[in-house]
Amino acid sequence: MDINPQSAKPISDDQELAKVLAGVSQQVDEPVEPVAAPVAPAPVTPPAPSPYDTPAPVMPAPVAPVVAPSFSAPTNSPAGGSDLESIKKDALSELRPLVDKLDLEPQEKFDTYLLLLRSTDDKALIAPAHAAAQAITDEARKAQALLDIIKEIDYFSAPKQ
Repeated sequence: MDINPQSAKPISDDQELAKVLAGVSQQVDEPVEPVAAPVAPAPVTPPAPSPYDTPAPVMPAPVAPVVAPSFSAPTNSPAGGSDLESIKKDALSELRPLVDKLDLEPQEKFDTYLLLLRSTDDKALIAPAHAAAQAITDEARKAQALLDIIKEIDYFSAPKQ
């Protein structure tokens, strides 16, 4: 069997290639299938979008505005507001004589006195609040409590407009 090419001429097209292969297969006596030329794959185009495929726009959920609590007494309180203010005044007057009987840490006792002081504007609560501040062992918290006492004294000493 001779595998050397019979001509030095290059094969340039598919028909010539098929003839050469057919000649080789006759020499070998084995059937050879002709080789097909490679075919470039057809470009794949995506299907056109359907209006049903697109999700509907989603509107963001409304956000409720954040309202800071007010510490001043409302001028025009709603119908239930006067009841709440009345209950608050009663609770403050009932709590005042009981603060000394509460079993609280010095920081918590000071915070309670400060709450009473700011809610009632009663100058008589400055001395017990100061005593509670002095009993605080943590120096940073004690310093803050003493600053709060000074601020309250300044508030009472400031001329009222």
